[in-house]
Amino acid sequence: MKFTELGLVPEILRSIADQGYETPTPIQAQAIPVVLSGRDLMACAQTGTGKTAGFTLPILNRLAASRVSGPRKIRVLILTPTRELAAQVEESVRTYGAHLPFKSLVIFGGVGMNPQISALRNGVDILVATPGRLLDHAQQRNVDLSGVEVLVLDEADRMLDMGFIHDIKRVIALVPKKRQNLLFSATFSDEIRTLAGAFLIQPEYVESERRNTAPELVKQFVYKVDRERKRDLLVELIRDKGWYQVLVFTRTKWGANGLADKLLKAGIEADAIHGNKSQNARTRALANFKSGKLHVLVATDIAARGIDIDELPHVVNYELPNVAEDYVHRIGRTGRAGTEGSAISLVCVDEHKLLHDIERLLKKQIEVLAQPGYEPDPSIRAEPILMRSAGARGGQRSPGGRPGGGGGPRGNSPKAPGGHRPAAGKPGGGSHRSGSRHR
Repeated sequence: MKFTELGLVPEILRSIADQGYETPTPIQAQAIPVVLSGRDLMACAQTGTGKTAGFTLPILNRLAASRVSGPRKIRVLILTPTRELAAQVEESVRTYGAHLPFKSLVIFGGVGMNPQISALRNGVDILVATPGRLLDHAQQRNVDLSGVEVLVLDEADRMLDMGFIHDIKRVIALVPKKRQNLLFSATFSDEIRTLAGAFLIQPEYVESERRNTAPELVKQFVYKVDRERKRDLLVELIRDKGWYQVLVFTRTKWGANGLADKLLKAGIEADAIHGNKSQNARTRALANFKSGKLHVLVATDIAARGIDIDELPHVVNYELPNVAEDYVHRIGRTGRAGTEGSAISLVCVDEHKLLHDIERLLKKQIEVLAQPGYEPDPSIRAEPILMRSAGARGGQRSPGGRPGGGGGPRGNSPKAPGGHRPAAGKPGGGSHRSGSRHR
């Protein structure tokens, strides 16, 4: 199947051709006809499968086929859980709408409201927003959602994990009852199905790439090491192996800050990205990482939802995630589009249960490597894992326990929207809310 066979208007086909794409990804081939038909859609698709273009393309087509006169009104509302994903989705809208007269806007917290207010007053066709900041604008009567024709919930599973359910319900109450609804999630969990039942009307279901499927081209390894020696081992691995671009995951914001500081003191250019960072700081750190000015970017799961790096060679789990599925999401940021990548996990005695859960999900054991001089001390006993990040509404968690608040993506092919590099000729798709009000 080619994009030319999907019934898209010439302006959109031209934009697709501008990006060098000819063939839709599986999720795009399934989702685009459903959206074009006007039916509600529930789609299971992970980051990197092309889901973003899977809904931006047909939405733009819908607007082009039914243009309205008079002042601009918001006709499409796209909700995302994180600032980074919101920016990425809006970039996709602009990319594929380049030859169409529609205006798009992205709004999220962590930045001033006045520029957003001015842009909203000037008129917008497509609004991409995080729920909290959108509701802030709604409360101040800065935004009119009475003309919304299409409502999209992107990464709905993360929105639920991050405690957005009440915000979502408040937003739904502000948009017209007669509308098209699109819900994208990495899983079809019971919670998602419940949300879909209240949100969608006789939806079509499509699914692509199940969440427990690890990328085939990612080489996975484990180093077992004492918890207090993880930092030293990471420094040695980066130096000895000549790693030049490393995305490192921690569980908590304070852990990300501390590790980045320690790496800097060791002479390694590093920075942290998490929910307590200002948007300017996050944007700057991500830009420096993409350009190669930073060798290491330390991130929490939530803040990393929109991080997409061309040909990212290395992902390091400095701390294993408490939810096994998040491991797959993390390592899926490397090994894309025919390019090999490596995923290294530094595992201490506290995390053996987490490692077991991950291997059970993957249905295989991960190869264990040894670094001379860093063999774990067998006399050290396991300790409970503490979750102090704002995204986790708990406190102390036992290894393998599910955090209540979340937390936890390139080749010689053309770049996909949001930074993904899909399989040849296929546009890819693209990911904040911490527990604070910085949405």
